[in-house]
Amino acid sequence: MTTTAQTKPSNLQSKSPLQRLMKAVAHQRLLAFTSLVILLIAFSLASPNFMQTSNMIAILQATSVNGVLAVAATLVIITGGIDLSVGTLMTFTAVIAGVVLTYAGLPLPLGVLAAIGAGAFCGLCSGTFIAKMKIPPFIATLGMMLILKGLSLVISGTRPIYFNDTPGFDQISRGSLIGELIPALPIPNGVLILFLVAGAAAYILGRTVLGRYTFALGSNEEAVRLSGVNTDRWKIAVYALAGGICGIGGLLIASRLNSAQPALGLGYELEAIAAVVIGGTSLAGGRGTILGTLIGALIMAVLTNGLRVLSVAQEWQTVVTGAIIILAVYADMVRKKRA
Repeated sequence: MTTTAQTKPSNLQSKSPLQRLMKAVAHQRLLAFTSLVILLIAFSLASPNFMQTSNMIAILQATSVNGVLAVAATLVIITGGIDLSVGTLMTFTAVIAGVVLTYAGLPLPLGVLAAIGAGAFCGLCSGTFIAKMKIPPFIATLGMMLILKGLSLVISGTRPIYFNDTPGFDQISRGSLIGELIPALPIPNGVLILFLVAGAAAYILGRTVLGRYTFALGSNEEAVRLSGVNTDRWKIAVYALAGGICGIGGLLIASRLNSAQPALGLGYELEAIAAVVIGGTSLAGGRGTILGTLIGALIMAVLTNGLRVLSVAQEWQTVVTGAIIILAVYADMVRKKRA
């Protein structure tokens, strides 16, 4: 008499690769959110000034610029690329807005369109260098970063461009439509714009052909190409879209400062990439979410603000930021090995 033993597959074996991937992404988002809550609690206990309404608004205001840049970087990193020019591109688009609005005296809508259009064009150039000329993304965007830094200084004459004669420009970032409707919630327009940009990017990634090809390029670009898809065209489109989003970031920071500062921008790309990685987007490409990136951007803003509230010296704030970038990349490598 023989007996047959029926064995149930393990949870890992019964789940498809896509299910395991989605579980890993959700786990990383939960971990990032938990880290954010811990930081908020820790800084609140360390300083009674941290949880004040004005300070919370300052954190959200700081997150708006870095968050928009991080959204742009997320799109590029999901394809398996990198963009080191997001910071200087932000500055360049702010300078373009200054030239159109202050020097040329054109209406505000034209300045907004010029900034976004200049960002999209620069992103298209970076994408073309990478897709058509086969220059590695790191080198192509590094070169673009230096080009844009120099052009910002040349076009502006190395001087800030002020928007004092452009009515309504400062309201792009510092105004509060929500505050006018609900006085108890004076949330700046910059934060509202961040959520609108993030929502649009999340929709593109999850519901459009461009989004599907963005993930596909990062997962296995060669397989996509062999299936008959023009991968160069889609890659260029992603970089152009990311550049246009950086143009929105340029408008936000110029509106917040009420000026275009041509020497500003360096260092923003590192914080944006750190926010992306902390949020669970893999540097190897093929995986990432906009929600995770927003949480990562909030973590960076809370950390910077908390250290400032505690009167930690600026140089040590920079050290902490660098350490976080290293830890975030190491955590991404560990996740990749486990996968």
